[in-house]
Amino acid sequence: MNSFSIKTKIIYGNNALNYLEKFKDSKVFVVADPYLVESRKIDIVTNHLNIEKSFIFSKVEPDPHTGLIIDGVEDIKAFGPEGIVAVGGGSAIDTAKAIINMAGKLEAKEKPEFIAIPTTSGTGSEVTSFAVITDREKNVKIPLIDDEMIPDVAILEDEFLKTIPKTIVADTGMDVLTHAIEAYVATNASEFSDAYAKQAIRMVFDYLQRSYRDANDMEARRKMHAASCMAGIAFNNAGLGLNHALAHSIGGIFHISHGKINSVLLTNVIKFNSTVAAKEYEKLAKVFGINISSHTLCVKGIEREIKNLQQKLNMPMNLCECGISKEALINRKDEIIKGALNDACIRTNPRIVSQSDLEKMYDGLLCKPEMLRR
Repeated sequence: MNSFSIKTKIIYGNNALNYLEKFKDSKVFVVADPYLVESRKIDIVTNHLNIEKSFIFSKVEPDPHTGLIIDGVEDIKAFGPEGIVAVGGGSAIDTAKAIINMAGKLEAKEKPEFIAIPTTSGTGSEVTSFAVITDREKNVKIPLIDDEMIPDVAILEDEFLKTIPKTIVADTGMDVLTHAIEAYVATNASEFSDAYAKQAIRMVFDYLQRSYRDANDMEARRKMHAASCMAGIAFNNAGLGLNHALAHSIGGIFHISHGKINSVLLTNVIKFNSTVAAKEYEKLAKVFGINISSHTLCVKGIEREIKNLQQKLNMPMNLCECGISKEALINRKDEIIKGALNDACIRTNPRIVSQSDLEKMYDGLLCKPEMLRR
């Protein structure tokens, strides 16, 4: 028996934040990126709440870590909220999820309504049961998977999209593409998840370059926000794969943008998986406008389209171009490969992955000596 579910109610369009008015007389625990608090952009949200009854937890950091989550659990237990609102990028929403997850395991209380308001268009975290937390002692990223972490409501608010820097647009946009492509070939994929994955891919190729070039192109930015959400629905049901397993491992050690790492890995992983997922990639090629009755040429066509997009977005093409030295990459190779093999995302990769497979792929991701950044 198979299943497909969308637990999250999605609120979008004009006056979407009016949904929060239901909490005007309630205690609300707000998890927010510190930048939003310092810049007072958080007011866009808190103006719809009773600020005197709100607690703002703004200790969020990139790559949220276990110590941060423990702080949040202590605060939320002491505050006792009737609602929880997470505002920010993937780090803020993942922090809120992990706090809810840990607090729920410590106290058997009914979970308050959980609302996620993404301010970037990439993670899809507002509709998924996934969160990624960093264990700083072990230098690894730990994917948490629990349906209790799925937000009850996602609010896609346009106001936050206007000031996203173009580098973040590119990184998060490539994250959306990676989510959708991995979901399409994942072992738990279905006709339902495929529909969301394919639509997300179409929207990335239609709107990501526009969003990157012009911050005032609100149609493009809205469409990428929606694409991110759709890709999240796809992978939450279908699973991910090797791309994310390896990205989590590399990111946990070197703390490079998750979208950048995913982008570097993407065509390499497609090539690796194509030996067992050729038919899936052939079907997917049609979304890219490639109509060839050859598995090999379809895969090459997909790789070509992705590389063209990466170049137009000025994305790095190997790990050294992400600002990591070749020496550091070589020294941490065994640690990175071990982390990827132990990552939960690898379980739904269409092709079984061995240590030797990863060693070969990893070596191909390194730059040549003359390409090293000085």
